[in-house]
Amino acid sequence: MKEQKRRRKENKTDYLKRLKLLKSEKPRIVFRKTNKYILAQYVVSKEAQDKVSFGITSNELTKYGWPESAKGSLKSITASYLTGYLIGKRIIKNKLTEPIIDLGMIPALHKSKTYAFIKGVIDSGIKISCKKEAFPEEARIKGEHLKNKIKFEEIKSKISKE
Repeated sequence: MKEQKRRRKENKTDYLKRLKLLKSEKPRIVFRKTNKYILAQYVVSKEAQDKVSFGITSNELTKYGWPESAKGSLKSITASYLTGYLIGKRIIKNKLTEPIIDLGMIPALHKSKTYAFIKGVIDSGIKISCKKEAFPEEARIKGEHLKNKIKFEEIKSKISKE
């Protein structure tokens, strides 16, 4: 019986997917979720060595007007969208090569935080192919379902001005 690699056993790395990403020779936007935040990194690989050019967390949204009372929802669909929008704007601002999305071992469930993040990246001006029906509804992206109302348009316009 063939023994699995340690990171595969721990459900951390899909080596087949990683090999395909490395063969594309394109930079990647790595998307990760924690218990508190959404993380996004712009990663460039050279000879299978990853170098993080820059990264952001959804905690940075507090600088753009995310309400203090809604700090517990920095992992919501709205925060995912705005984090994707922010990293997309920074990629364009720094004139970096257009990347591909790397979700790692996160299951790609339709209408989830993952697709809200991808929609944010696309809306910022980065070209990524994705089915429109996979995105969450606009009301959920704008945070209309949250108890603590978020000034979505105000935050998005502040990010655009950066």
